[in-house]
Amino acid sequence: MDAQAVLASLWQLAGLPRDALECAALTGGDPVYPSSFRIATAAQASIAAAALAACELGHARGTPRQSVGVDATHAAVECQGWFSIDGRVPPQWDPFSGLYRARDGWVRVHANFKHHRDGALRLLGLDPATAERPDAERAMLSWDAIAFETAAAEQGLVAAALRSFEQWDASEAGRAIAAQPLFTITRVGDAEPRALPPLAETQRPLEGVRVLDLTRILAGPVGGRTLAAYGADVMLVNAPHLPNIDSIADTSRGKRSVLLDLRSPDDRAAMDTLLQDAHVFVQGYRPGALQQLGYGPEALAQRRPGIVAVSLCAYGPQGPWSGRRGFDSLVQTATGFNLAEAQAAGDPGKPRALPMQMLDQATGCLIAFAAAAALWRQQREGGSWHVQVSLAQTGHWLRGLGRVADGFSVQPPAREPFLETQPSAWGALRSVRHSAQLGRTPAHWSRPSERPGDSPARWSDSRP
Repeated sequence: MDAQAVLASLWQLAGLPRDALECAALTGGDPVYPSSFRIATAAQASIAAAALAACELGHARGTPRQSVGVDATHAAVECQGWFSIDGRVPPQWDPFSGLYRARDGWVRVHANFKHHRDGALRLLGLDPATAERPDAERAMLSWDAIAFETAAAEQGLVAAALRSFEQWDASEAGRAIAAQPLFTITRVGDAEPRALPPLAETQRPLEGVRVLDLTRILAGPVGGRTLAAYGADVMLVNAPHLPNIDSIADTSRGKRSVLLDLRSPDDRAAMDTLLQDAHVFVQGYRPGALQQLGYGPEALAQRRPGIVAVSLCAYGPQGPWSGRRGFDSLVQTATGFNLAEAQAAGDPGKPRALPMQMLDQATGCLIAFAAAAALWRQQREGGSWHVQVSLAQTGHWLRGLGRVADGFSVQPPAREPFLETQPSAWGALRSVRHSAQLGRTPAHWSRPSERPGDSPARWSDSRP
């Protein structure tokens, strides 16, 4: 399928009006970055779907439809996630993150958070205070890959054994993912249609839509940033005791940023007040974590009828890995992408990652797409809605787009034509402009990215 057909399939899965697809114009195509997978098509189609769904919601609010254009090269560059602060590009990975040879294969360890890094090192029998990368490499050689992956999961750590597509497909977890759709939009409660604020033709299509963004890495923050580009009032809610990664400077564009500890009665009361005026609640914590605190989708629907709750996880809501922690790089490794890329590149002995965190980026755009689609349904049918997405389901979809025979023949494009500089709480932020071109109300971020806690935990009509 070409990108237009991929967009049409996403549109059909969301149940949106087919005639709106005439407003979309997708140009260019794969390959853009060296890869055997259709990553530019995935970027282009998922971004176009998010933008077009936002515009369709704007149309449901009484404004004319508008054109949406997405260029494949611009979309792929955006999904690279590149940024700099005051001219410095932060490192993407901790020194202990990455692939390790095991006794019978390979293991990828995610160590960007200190507690994950220290836990992995202790599992390897090392002292986190003194261990160095070569120590970890030697220690991993005494483990079988699956055994380490299993032991790490049992301790709440994040590691993945390298598998082929065939091995993943034959596993119980792989079969569970293959049996699920790319995403689901499910009615979870009754409610009257909740009127959104009036929208002028000069306003972006999501202005007046309030979004609570309880996500940190990386798909969820991309989803919230995408909604903000189309005008949504997005409030990033961080817990003060949890760490973040450097990309928060980039993914916080357009958002308020507050600190709330939902273990605190006072902060829970503040969250409950925010919830009463929210339209969308996005969460990316491990499955069940917020449900235990009373913020699962059904509880949200009871507290705030008409809400759209979005749940993000690594390995899907069903199957034996549904509760397992994971990140894009690990899902790529576990589900077969790293080995498939290496084989396509002619070096099967050295696992090769995709040239970007494509599962994160596409899933983030799907969050924005499905949230807008669910809001569109809420306007027409009423009800409270639950959107479910996962990195592994997005990976299965990416596989289904097919391969690029000459994908490694290209040189990466120059990113400079797509960059802009904006102020931020961290300094001058150099980053990629949003790639969806809206014909009447250009997408942009009206708020500079903030540090956690820079905004008060309350909605306000004021703008900086």
